[in-house]
Formats: sequence, structure tokens, C-alpha cells
Amino acid sequence: MTEVTMFIKEANNGTAIQQVEQILNDLTGIERVLVDADDGEVKIAFDNRRISTERIAITLQQHDFHLM
Repeated sequence: MTEVTMFIKEANNGTAIQQVEQILNDLTGIERVLVDADDGEVKIAFDNRRISTERIAITLQQHDFHLM
């Protein structure tokens, strides 16, 4: 299991946090997603044999989320 931390500008309210969690949890290889609403910090645990950090970032950007 690999872990990465990303900061998402829009992940500061309940609706956006739920969207981020749903988008990421729908990806094959994602094991856990934790979002801190205070600063948009998103901790993601995933199987790096099934998905890459780059694919995670691209997927978030395709859903109009901006990484800081």
C-alpha cells in the first residue's frame, strides 16, 4: 500500500468533500481516502500496482478540482 497527500482547493465544504471521496473511491486500487476540510488536505492510500499517483491527480482535475 502506498500513501500520498494532495491538497485540493475546493475540498473545504461537505458537498465537495463527498464528491472527492466518491470519485476516488470509485477508482480501482484506491483503499482509503481521508479529507481534512480545514485546509483541503486529502490523504489517499492506494495499491500502486493498480493505479498511479498521476492517474489519481488527472482524474481529480478532470472533475474540475484544482490541486495546490
